[in-house]
Amino acid sequence: MSPEVFCFADYPCHTVAIDILKAPPEDDNKEIATWKSLDLVESLLRLSEVGQYEPVKQLFSFPIKHCPDMLVLALLQISTSWHTLRHELISTLMPIFLGNHPNSAIILHYAWHGQGQSPSIRQLIMHSMAEWYMRGEHYDQAKLSRILDVAQDLKSLSMLLNATPFAFVIDLAALASRREYLKLDKWLTDKIREHGEPFILACVTFLKRRCPSIMGGLAPDKDQPKSAQLPPETLATMLACLQSCAGSVSQELSETILTMVANCSNVMNKARQPPPGVMPKGRAPSTSSLDAISPVQIDPLSAMGSLNLGGSTTSHTQNMQGFPSSLSSAFSNPQSPAKAFPPLTNPNPSTPFGGIGSLSSQLPGMDSGPLGSGIGSSIGSGLGMPAVTSDPFGTRKMSTPGLNPPTFQQTDLSQVWPEANQHFSKEIDDEANSYFQRIYNHPPHPTMSVDEVLEMLQRFKDSTIKREREVFNCMLRNLFEEYRFFPQYPDKELHITACLFGGIIEKGLVTYMALGLALRYVLEALRKPFGSKMYYFGIAALDRFKNRLKDYPQYCQHLASIGHFLQFPHHLQEYIEYGQQSRDPPVKLQGSITTPGSLALAQVQAQSQQPGVPKAPQPGQASTLVTTTTATTTVAKTTTIARPTPSGFKKDVPVSTIMPSINTTNIDTLLVATDQTERIVEPPENVQEKIAFIFNNLSQSNMTQKVEELKETVKEEFMPWVSQYLVMKRVSIEPNFHSLYSNFLDTLKNPDFGKMVLSETYRNIRVLLTSDKAAANFSDRSLLKNLGHWLGMITLAKNKPILYTDLEVKSLLLEAYVKGQQELLYVVPFVAKVLESSLRSVVFRPQNPWTMAIMNVLAELHQEHDLKLNLKFEIEVLCKNLSLDINDLKPGTLLKDKEKLKSLEEQLSAPKKEAKPPEEMLPIVTTGDFLPFAVAPSTPAATTTACTTTGPPTPQFSYHDINVYALAGLAPHINININIPLLQAHPQLKQCVRQSVERAVQELVHPVVDRSIKIAMTTCEQIVRKDFALDSEESRMRVAAHHMMRNLTAGMAMITCREPLLMSIATNLKNSFAAALRAPTPQQREMMEEAAARIAQDNCELACCFIQKTAVEKAGPEMDKRLATEFELRKHARQEGRRYCDPVVLTYQAERMPEQIRLKVGGVDPKQLAVYEEFARNVPGFLPSNDLSQPTGFLAQPMKQQAWATDDVAQIYDKCMADLEQHLHAIPPALALNPQTQALRSLLEAVALARNSRDGIAALGLLQKAVEGLLDATSGADADLLLRYRECHLLVLKALQDGRAYGPQWCNKQITRCLIECRDEYKYNVEAVELLIRNHLVNMQQYDLHLAQSMENGLHYMAVAFAMQLVKLLLVDERSVGHITEADLFHTIETLMRTSAHSRANAPEGLPQLMDVVRSNYEAMIDRAHGGPNFMMHSGISQASEYDDPPGLREKAEYLLREWVNLYHSAAAGRDSTKAFSAFVGQMHQQGILKTDDLITRFFRLCTEMCVEISYRAQAEQQHNPAASAAIIRAKCYHNLDAFVRLIALLVKHSGEATNTVTKINLLNKVLGIVVGVLIQDHDVRQTEFQQLPYHRIFIMLLLELNAPEHVLETINFQTLTAFCNTFHILRPTKAPGFVYAWLELISHRIFIARMLAHTPQQKGWPMYAQLLIDLFKYLAPFLRNVELNKPMQILYKGTLRVLLVLLHDFPEFLCDYHYGFCDVIPPNCIQLRNLILSAFPRNMRLPDPFTPNLKVDMLSEINIAPRILTNFTGVMPSQFKKDLDSYLKTRSPVTFLSELRSNLQVSNEPGNRYNIQLINALVLYVGTQAIAHIHNKGSTPSMSTITHSAHMDIFQNLAVDLDTEGRYLFLNAIANQLRYPNSHTHYFSCTMLYLFAEANTEAIQEQITRVLLERLIVNRPHPWGLLITFIELIKNPAFKFWSHDFVHCAPEIEKLFQSVAQCCMGQKQAQQVMEGTGAS
Repeated sequence: MSPEVFCFADYPCHTVAIDILKAPPEDDNKEIATWKSLDLVESLLRLSEVGQYEPVKQLFSFPIKHCPDMLVLALLQISTSWHTLRHELISTLMPIFLGNHPNSAIILHYAWHGQGQSPSIRQLIMHSMAEWYMRGEHYDQAKLSRILDVAQDLKSLSMLLNATPFAFVIDLAALASRREYLKLDKWLTDKIREHGEPFILACVTFLKRRCPSIMGGLAPDKDQPKSAQLPPETLATMLACLQSCAGSVSQELSETILTMVANCSNVMNKARQPPPGVMPKGRAPSTSSLDAISPVQIDPLSAMGSLNLGGSTTSHTQNMQGFPSSLSSAFSNPQSPAKAFPPLTNPNPSTPFGGIGSLSSQLPGMDSGPLGSGIGSSIGSGLGMPAVTSDPFGTRKMSTPGLNPPTFQQTDLSQVWPEANQHFSKEIDDEANSYFQRIYNHPPHPTMSVDEVLEMLQRFKDSTIKREREVFNCMLRNLFEEYRFFPQYPDKELHITACLFGGIIEKGLVTYMALGLALRYVLEALRKPFGSKMYYFGIAALDRFKNRLKDYPQYCQHLASIGHFLQFPHHLQEYIEYGQQSRDPPVKLQGSITTPGSLALAQVQAQSQQPGVPKAPQPGQASTLVTTTTATTTVAKTTTIARPTPSGFKKDVPVSTIMPSINTTNIDTLLVATDQTERIVEPPENVQEKIAFIFNNLSQSNMTQKVEELKETVKEEFMPWVSQYLVMKRVSIEPNFHSLYSNFLDTLKNPDFGKMVLSETYRNIRVLLTSDKAAANFSDRSLLKNLGHWLGMITLAKNKPILYTDLEVKSLLLEAYVKGQQELLYVVPFVAKVLESSLRSVVFRPQNPWTMAIMNVLAELHQEHDLKLNLKFEIEVLCKNLSLDINDLKPGTLLKDKEKLKSLEEQLSAPKKEAKPPEEMLPIVTTGDFLPFAVAPSTPAATTTACTTTGPPTPQFSYHDINVYALAGLAPHINININIPLLQAHPQLKQCVRQSVERAVQELVHPVVDRSIKIAMTTCEQIVRKDFALDSEESRMRVAAHHMMRNLTAGMAMITCREPLLMSIATNLKNSFAAALRAPTPQQREMMEEAAARIAQDNCELACCFIQKTAVEKAGPEMDKRLATEFELRKHARQEGRRYCDPVVLTYQAERMPEQIRLKVGGVDPKQLAVYEEFARNVPGFLPSNDLSQPTGFLAQPMKQQAWATDDVAQIYDKCMADLEQHLHAIPPALALNPQTQALRSLLEAVALARNSRDGIAALGLLQKAVEGLLDATSGADADLLLRYRECHLLVLKALQDGRAYGPQWCNKQITRCLIECRDEYKYNVEAVELLIRNHLVNMQQYDLHLAQSMENGLHYMAVAFAMQLVKLLLVDERSVGHITEADLFHTIETLMRTSAHSRANAPEGLPQLMDVVRSNYEAMIDRAHGGPNFMMHSGISQASEYDDPPGLREKAEYLLREWVNLYHSAAAGRDSTKAFSAFVGQMHQQGILKTDDLITRFFRLCTEMCVEISYRAQAEQQHNPAASAAIIRAKCYHNLDAFVRLIALLVKHSGEATNTVTKINLLNKVLGIVVGVLIQDHDVRQTEFQQLPYHRIFIMLLLELNAPEHVLETINFQTLTAFCNTFHILRPTKAPGFVYAWLELISHRIFIARMLAHTPQQKGWPMYAQLLIDLFKYLAPFLRNVELNKPMQILYKGTLRVLLVLLHDFPEFLCDYHYGFCDVIPPNCIQLRNLILSAFPRNMRLPDPFTPNLKVDMLSEINIAPRILTNFTGVMPSQFKKDLDSYLKTRSPVTFLSELRSNLQVSNEPGNRYNIQLINALVLYVGTQAIAHIHNKGSTPSMSTITHSAHMDIFQNLAVDLDTEGRYLFLNAIANQLRYPNSHTHYFSCTMLYLFAEANTEAIQEQITRVLLERLIVNRPHPWGLLITFIELIKNPAFKFWSHDFVHCAPEIEKLFQSVAQCCMGQKQAQQVMEGTGAS
């Protein structure tokens, strides 16, 4: 129907409200107007629901097209329920408005925010947006941008980002983050946490879509629009988030993520080309995914985290720690590479590794979370920085092969070379590339060797020309960026690159980060599987810079920890092992390395030298190099010419190019020599494999089966090959399986095969005997030994002879002997191995003439004094094996037999000594003469020419002949031969000689002397220091040092100056002669030449001696300077009555040195001294001195005054042994077999051993045994035995600790080391550790740090639990460990506090409570700021126990102190000593005391010690001379002490700026800490001899000085008082009982009390003072509880009462506020003490008289006011208990609460200690305060009627009934403690007490209530007011029927007592009435 005819809008209907539209629809268009009717739209929607869906949908197509805005409004405004069609229509319409419809903003706004719109509309809109964007997989970025704008307009972005589908949301978030609307990393992390894997998968899919190349595909299309490319920062952020959760997703997904991470850098970098010349055709831009993946397969942490560059090594955890969010702060200031790679012991820990900025922060758009997790974890955790895990999921160990997080790509190389950041111009690039082409030797470029390139780079690096520097940077950057492509290089090129790479490190061309990076690349390469390409790269590079390894000891440790380290070339192993100790190997082995690359290279070079070999390798042919190491065959392909040969062992490489590799045992020599003429038929590949398999799996059990298999597998013709395989590939390198293979031969029963094996064995032996015997060729030597062993087994052991034709053993020995040491190194072990088998032979066992003949030759060899020790050892071992005594053998003279020599048939190849002319090669054979063994046969016979250069000329002068004080000293000795023709002709020329000699000397003397001394000095100093480290005699050390120095310097000078002197003298002479003769004739010239040469020759020796002696004379004093500290230390020790020995060396010797060469404590061994005496006698260049002033052994004679009897140590050991034996005797026989008894016996043996050897190592061993023994014993079967066991171990440790043995310092350090290093299973034995600590055997600072670290921030549960127990034992249950203070466990407590705070919810059981107790003990005192005053104090305390002062400091301090005391007491000191002070500070500066904090600290410590010492001396005088008055003695002590205190006060006042309070307070705390430390130490050492006086005086005077009324002091007064409180708290009586009287006097001093309680504003001093009183009560408690009041305790108790009386009188409010804390620690039986505290009431309150008749308590004005309680009493409640309690008070559930209450309060069954008193007190007060609040809330006040029937009273009644007598007494006491002055608590608890009495179900309860009240009343006054009113009410009020109870009348005296109390309370008359009245009733 036409709308013109009928239009719905024309009729009454609900119309669409369209007034909001900006562009309303055309009014006159009726077709559109129809759709204004809401009723129409609604009806249509209803129809669609009843089966008319399609037709209706069609009707809507018109409005959709023509008036979508109106239709949307209609759909939104109808009120019916949601129809499917309505949904669909809105979804269809929305995209129209997302486009650019004029009404879009309004419509969207209306739909989103409109009134009454249902939330599902928003869902629809969001869904439409996603749909619109993702339609047809086009993902149009323009649409996305529009959606983002709309979302921002609607303020709906956050909602949108929480929607689905993820693909759309992630895209939107990426765009939003680009516009900085959100932080992408945070958003991603949150979403990942919320949705987990599905979301991660979506992210991965998104990245694959937006950045296809990340999967290693093609690079993004160039025509991809800019907008469609994902910006690198977004990519980086996403990958970082994904990588952090790669560990928590499925394997497949995880691998995809890691692939992406690996490729990220390729995407972000353009694909780089390799340096020209490397790849045969260059490398195509990376297309395959493999190319892009970095080849380095690593487990990121083991590769990087463990590369610890500087700082301390962290434990090598396997899973990767999270990445520190920003490392920049740690690496703020750059350092030199020397610092970065520690030869330093501990580079400044705060900046462990210079130039590394935060790499993670370099990645664009990343705030935290690394892209290069590598550097994050590597340097972070590597440097011992705590790696903070920032990711929500722990990252899984990344072991995906082939993947490497892109640790150093794109961003970081710019970081490595900031200057390489620029883009290099094309010219620079080209030039750099041209050099690479030369290296890789590609025509037309001329070639360059690696060394030339390195030299050039070195030049360029420091060049002043910018271009050269740029080329340098460009080349290095290219090389580093190339690293990930190295695995694709051909072998030769890779080898060259490796050499270049190693050279860069060796020459120090890179520093800082680049160096770290280069080293890490090499480490990564070496971690690759043994034999892989990159492994060889690593080996070649490492070989290049092996000499630098000593600079990187940490790096060496990482190298050594590589799994296949033992397969490294031997010489590199040596370098690495010594490198770990920062030194070079003693013998610098130059092993050669063999890698496929080096072979390829050698081959190319060889070919280029051999004519006839075509140079260009032909493609398709490759020779196979088989480098075999122990049973693995690595086949490396190299492109060289191959000649196919039938044998698998033949090499195609000319022998000259193969160098023996030094890998373990390597059979190259055998492989190379396998004779090419023999054609052995080689079985097919599969048969070869089977044979290998048979031998691989062979064992005794399957022998017959394997023999059968072999027979089946191998045809007869292949047997020779098997024999060759067996001998070469198996026997030669598997000595452990020889007997197995020998049995195999027997089982095979194939005689022919046996012969083949034997002949193969001989052949291989011959090969090895004739091979090149280079010193380092260990591998051939071990092959030969193995073959010798095998030969013996298959011949002698089976009773078969070794035939002369095969091997002539005796001649072999003779020939080796003649040829020299190298040959003997091969032959002797070989022969020994052969003969070993003779023992198993019936025929050839010893005494067989053939065997004995060889043994005699060996014995003869053994006698040669020059035979190497290891060979002698071989011979001795052989004798032992054959049960022969070497002394019984009859050595002949075979080795001296010249005849035999002539007919000798050579079995060894002639040694290759290139440089010698052939006739010198073996003079023996040619001349028939015989040179003794001692002279190396290669030395030529005596030289006849008088040429001086050949060897040292004979010395002509003795040392004392020459005077070196002036050049004139030369004149008397100048030698002029008058027969020289020139001088006969011209005698006047003689004068030229002296000048010429003198001038020559003058020119050379200075440089030679300096150089000689410099070189000799270092050597000499190190060796002397080492040899004399344990010798306490400095004079002996000095003399030895001089002798050695003289010898070395002279030798050094001699070799340096002889040649130049000869030349110089001759030249000078010629010039002088020429000048004198003016124009010489040719004949004269010749004479001049001859004369000059002759005179120079004659006087060279003299000139040389002159220079040598000059050097020697100068060297002596220099040496003394170098060793000055060593001498000082020894003197210092002697003055202190100690015997010096260097503990570090002692430990080192003990741990590392074998017995024979170990140093012993005490004098140096005479054999060693002989060396120094030899130095003294033979100074090079001088005649040997036979000076009688130095008899033999002159060094060994001890000094005149010996500090110790040498046998002190022995005595100590003897006593220790006697004690141990006594203990052992006392053990009952029944326990003789107990393991602990046996352990004691073995301990006794260890003591005996240590006594006999008396060296450090045995002592260290003993110490370790004792410590481990203690830790191991947890609980024996027998308690008594356990006690004894511990006692014995302690006894041993105490003996070692004795000052006459090893001293406490060394011992404690070693014990602590044992504790730290021992195994976990008994590391955490609390009793043992506590025992060691209690006995002063642990270095607490070190142990504390270790314990804090081992808790790993609370993650190491065992360590945390242990630390808690230890803290509890040492600091909470104050037992006998008095000397331990919080300072000693400072770091442990700090870590525990942190753990407790961070993980409050899941902290270990009891930690929060323990920390609360610790805190309540110390918190009042403690500011935990590290570096704050408290830290200063604790560091002061720990520094007070350091003794290793710099030499001479004590003397300085003593001098200064004396000076100051004199200044202080002098008249001119000025007011307050200010004048004296300014003069004195000058002196302190002059002495260098104020240079460093450490020196100031030491100065104060020394002064304190000296002042204390003076006091002790003065008091000792008084004992000797009782007549001296105490006052005079005291004045003497004060003379020094007061001066010292004034000095401290002045320094505190004047330190820092006038306004800078921090330095003043820090200094004060440091000084107080030092005094405390000295006091504690003194107290522990002297025990009962301890004197309080000096310390008391220091503290009291300092307190007075610092509380003087001066402005500067007033400003810091509170901090000063805090410092003193801290001090007194640390010295509390439980810790220093010997100081207790002085302590009490200090805390009760009027000035201190007044300052603490009155003058400090806001009562800030109160909590600290309260803590000090608690300390006092805690100390008294055990004595009072057990009523052990001896005289000293009585005095202390009286003093305490007096202090309390003062407080009660002057500061009652203080007692009121803290009454709870005090009563908590006062034992229940101290009634008067407690009454004193409870009687306190505020001074502004008037107490109503409790005896007033009819006193209405509840009418008093104060009675509803709560008192102030300043103790945190709920702190002691366990959290669960408190939860239950609160719940019960509110709801009376849990119902079990009451029934379990008693068990919660009870802690043991031991009478007197059954209950947790603190908990009972807290419970009572808490329930009471809650009850009062509850009653007030109900609007009433506590009274007998209002307190009943509540949960609160239930608890009290339950306690009264349920507890036993002890518990009830404590409970009633807790109530009575609240009965004080009028306040709401007093009132409530008074009512409660009376109510409990009234309601009691047994008389026992009433009796106990009476007792509790009564015992508090019958002591002396004062009595608390609340107590009185409660008791009066009880006895007065008839309701309680008090007098009718039996207990009142149970005994006459009790009755009397009640009567007198009643009379006191109520007056006689009233009392009488009450008692009688009740009685009458």
